[in-house]
Amino acid sequence: MPRTGTTAVARRVLVWLGVITALLTALLAGGTNWGNASWVPKLALDLEGGTQMILSPEVTGDAEITDEQLQQAVQIIRQRVDGSGVSEAEITTQSGDNVVVSLPGIPSAETRQLIQTSAELQFRPVLEVANGAPVPKDQRTPEDQLPTPSAEPAGASDPNWIDAELQKEFEALNCTGKAANAPVEDKPLDQAVVACDPDTGAKYILGPVEVQGDQITDAGFGQVQSTTGSTLNQWAVNIEFNDDGTQEFEDVTTRLFSLDGARNQFAIVLDGKVISAPTTNAVISDGRPQITGNFTEDSARALSEQLKYGALPISFEIQSENQISATLGEDQLRSGVLAGVIGLLLVVVYSLFQYRALGFVTVASLVVAGVLTYLAICILGWTENYRLSLAGVAGLIVAIGQTADSFIVYFERIRDELRDGRGLVSAVENGWRRAKRTVLASKAVNLLAAIVLYFVAVGNVRGFAFTLGLTAIADLIVVFMFTHPTLQLLARTKFFGGGHKLSGLDPAGLGVLPLYRGGGRLRQTIDRTPPKTGKNAVASGEAGRRQTIAERRLAEKQDSMAGPSKSQDEETK
Repeated sequence: MPRTGTTAVARRVLVWLGVITALLTALLAGGTNWGNASWVPKLALDLEGGTQMILSPEVTGDAEITDEQLQQAVQIIRQRVDGSGVSEAEITTQSGDNVVVSLPGIPSAETRQLIQTSAELQFRPVLEVANGAPVPKDQRTPEDQLPTPSAEPAGASDPNWIDAELQKEFEALNCTGKAANAPVEDKPLDQAVVACDPDTGAKYILGPVEVQGDQITDAGFGQVQSTTGSTLNQWAVNIEFNDDGTQEFEDVTTRLFSLDGARNQFAIVLDGKVISAPTTNAVISDGRPQITGNFTEDSARALSEQLKYGALPISFEIQSENQISATLGEDQLRSGVLAGVIGLLLVVVYSLFQYRALGFVTVASLVVAGVLTYLAICILGWTENYRLSLAGVAGLIVAIGQTADSFIVYFERIRDELRDGRGLVSAVENGWRRAKRTVLASKAVNLLAAIVLYFVAVGNVRGFAFTLGLTAIADLIVVFMFTHPTLQLLARTKFFGGGHKLSGLDPAGLGVLPLYRGGGRLRQTIDRTPPKTGKNAVASGEAGRRQTIAERRLAEKQDSMAGPSKSQDEETK
């Protein structure tokens, strides 16, 4: 590529990086002025403090709560809290019968309601099903064509439940992405509702509740067996109802078995979300239905636990609520920030000592990476309620060394190319082609490790994994869009291109300038002649480069000719 073309591309890439940074800054500024965003990252419970609520379970009758059931209740509460956008919450049990919920900041009334509401399981008939994406406004059913019930609904599966208001709600419902997990208000048991299935992304219109989850006595999972007793290598979920539930479920399956299409299905609803919507293949009269489908062992186990414990008639009463101080506090945060500053200074000192002026490219790259990461954390705190914990700060500190490592790999590749006799412009391009593969492989490993750690870990360890992965992405953006284009431009300056002693690319310091030393061997010498300036310097440099290439080719030719003779002499000896 011509020099002017390379320079233009480098400048264009730097402009795009500036545009991206400006857009992120403008987005955060807009959120600060017109939303609830802040220029300071939100802090997690261990750094900011928050609210601790002790929940006392309420059960019906003389029922007792086992530890297994309480753990399932904790899991349901955690899913609800995470779904509401509260990050870095801590949910544990206390004394074997209470649940302790610690949330950063002050929880909203909606969050409190989510925590206290019982996990109610329902069986509702399906009236209509569709793709989860909302229907565009210009394609929704016109007002004059909205359904008008011809009469009062005669049963739970009656299409007359679908009126104009319900149809509008169904068409506007968004069951894609995170919207499918949005908290749902309690709906009347005797009314038709709309609901999402977060796993499949489908949305449903469901009839009134026909069987409630508290009529399930047990639920399990296992492999389907044939009539001869052999296993079919297919997982299924098995349910057992009590006497009332057995009769009610028989009535439901008798009616649904005679219907076609979506109305042949019944939906199992937990917390307003559809967790399964199987079709009715037979009339179940013994109260022991079996749900089959594309289950794995894990998914079958998860559904059986939801059916078994999701029906637990538990609601929680807030026994006490206290404001708690940060468990680590400002001192620990200050120590963590100090450790990060010390690590950054050590990287800067090493870079300037090892690479002289070239080390300032490392410093500038770290600054750009830090700005991008900071903006991302603030924006995620605003949009996703992400909170920075001390473990997350540790991830940022570790990332300083990993980010600097990318620049070191690149610089060393350039130096290797210079030692091979290339000019700086050529060394930058060839060194980049070699370093790019190493950097991509390194960051892919870092990102993969962060993703695995995030999904398998719990608590604050996930904060460490998140910041580690975020900084890996920021590092790639900086190396590709700042470090490399900057070096492309610097390679054409007199200071770096001429190999100034303080540039970090001094030919004498790198041992470049190869000359002959007899027998086709190369020796390293240093040219003591005063440097030329102006046009003479350019002409001299070009002549020297051509002479070096010619000498290298001649040396390689002489080596190849001398090789066989040497081998023969050794064999004679």
